Amino acid sequence: MASLPLFLAHRIYQTGDDQKQVSRPAIRIATLGVAIGLAVMIVTVSVIMGFKHTIRDKVVGFGSHIQIESLTAHQTAVPTPISIDDSLMRQLKAVPNVQHVARYTMTQGILKTDDDFMGVAFKGIGKDYNTTFLQENLKEGKMPQFGKDKGKSELLVSRIMADKLQLKVGDRVFSYFINNDGVRVRRFTISGIYETQMRQFDQSLCFTDYQLPIRLNNWEADQCSGAELLLTDFDGMSETAEQVQQLANHKLDKYGEALTALTILEEHPQIFSWLSLLDINVWIILILMVCVAGFTMISGLLIIILERTQMIGLLKALGARNKTIRHTFLWFATFIIGRGLLLGDIIGIGLVVLQQQTSIVKLDPASYYVDTAPVELNIAIVAALNIATLMVSVLVLVAPSYLVAHIHPAKAMHFE
Repeated sequence: MASLPLFLAHRIYQTGDDQKQVSRPAIRIATLGVAIGLAVMIVTVSVIMGFKHTIRDKVVGFGSHIQIESLTAHQTAVPTPISIDDSLMRQLKAVPNVQHVARYTMTQGILKTDDDFMGVAFKGIGKDYNTTFLQENLKEGKMPQFGKDKGKSELLVSRIMADKLQLKVGDRVFSYFINNDGVRVRRFTISGIYETQMRQFDQSLCFTDYQLPIRLNNWEADQCSGAELLLTDFDGMSETAEQVQQLANHKLDKYGEALTALTILEEHPQIFSWLSLLDINVWIILILMVCVAGFTMISGLLIIILERTQMIGLLKALGARNKTIRHTFLWFATFIIGRGLLLGDIIGIGLVVLQQQTSIVKLDPASYYVDTAPVELNIAIVAALNIATLMVSVLVLVAPSYLVAHIHPAKAMHFE
């Protein structure tokens, strides 16, 4: 008897309740409502996840997950060198979740051509630096041979710098550095041009050899601006940061300078706060789409119950309880929801895959930091959306299903 509602619902579904004049469009609308709602949810979550991870990876690419720098420099924004000895480097590399550790140097200067000039930050990196991010965003030329040829001054500039100063790969450009010793001039060869669409970084940061800022700043050979730590798992950054801070925070280097460790979230809080606000938009859209699916199913179920009044009366006359009939219609609604979910999966996943393969939806990089809408398909999240939509849709149908209790067999048998 427990399987009777399922059996009846399956027979009703198979015999084609959509052949009835009124229930046919009702069922189609209900199915379409579930499908559209699920498709919108899949696309929304995929776009938001893709956007957040793309922007996050770009910010991390410029500054890594965790940075160790001078406490003085962090508090006053005055460039202050620190010394990170090999012993501390080995300890940092041994921290779980740390994938790569590399020192870097920084200095400020001016790039100048015959027609224009531009103030930029020169970031010095060595051959041990992880350049995967820069190579992925390299648009022209090649990566400089950092740390391999001391007599070769190569420079990696951004597309914004190249366009403003009208530079091409292979061009030579003069750079001016001003400090307490006066003005120093260096001539660089443009080795490559990168572009990430992250304007706040692209317009201010170029890459040169690790040793150059040391010489220009008159630092000791073992001094640097800091060290960058790349992690294996972004989600485990807070736990890893605690361990790194235990090793570095307020530790004095050989020159008496205090060290501090900061995560990328602390270095760029405005960007990550903005990204976290996107989660609110996701939840609003999910709630609205579930409500749309639920309301269309409610209207569809009520129409189906009214059209099946004779059947309900016959079942009651044969001794069926209200609970059995209610469960029959809930199972029938579940079949309709299932068909809508399948259609929604096809539409939603299809749109996401289409965007992944063709990048058909373009964006303004000046506003969104990307030139195409990034998408990320997560099967586990898609499955969770299907389950949540099914459960919510069925739950909201429980109350309307009690309408069968108000249908009397004697009157229903004469219902036409």
